[in-house]
Amino acid sequence: MKTIRKSQQTDCLTIYNLICDMETQTLPYETFEEIYSRQLENDCYICLVYEINGEVIGCINLRMEYQLHHAGRICEIMELAVRSDRRSQGIGRCLFNAAYNEAKAQGCLQIEVCCNQLRLRTHRFYEVCGMHNFHYKFSLSLTQTGDYDNKLGR
Repeated sequence: MKTIRKSQQTDCLTIYNLICDMETQTLPYETFEEIYSRQLENDCYICLVYEINGEVIGCINLRMEYQLHHAGRICEIMELAVRSDRRSQGIGRCLFNAAYNEAKAQGCLQIEVCCNQLRLRTHRFYEVCGMHNFHYKFSLSLTQTGDYDNKLGR
C-alpha cells in the first residue's frame, strides 16, 4: 500500500538517512534531529513522506513563508530525497505533486527550489514537473575558507 503523509518524530532516522544519501555525506545526527524536531513544531515547515507498506522511501521538506518581494506566501522545496534503489519510479513526482497541492491549499503563490549546478538529472526532473530556471542562487560559506570548488553536500 502506497501513501503520502506528514512526517512524524518517529520518521527522523529514516529521513536523516535519505538526506545523507542525497548529500553524499554523513551529517551530525544530533544536530539533524534537533532541527527536524523544531521544524515539526513550526507551521512554516511541512515534511511529507512517501511510504510503501509502512516503509518510508522518500520525503519532501517544504518551507512556506511570506516574502516581501512577492507580497505573498511562497513555498520552497528544501529537500526532496528518494531512496537510491527506488529512484526513477515516479516517487519523486508523486511527492512533488503532493507538495504542489499542499502549497496551493496553504495559499502559496508559487513553489521554488534551489538545486546545485552539478545535479543535472535533478534539473531535468524539476523542468519535467513544470518548473522554470529563472534565478541564480549565490552562497558564501561562513565556516570554510580557501576551497571554493563546487561540491555536492555544500
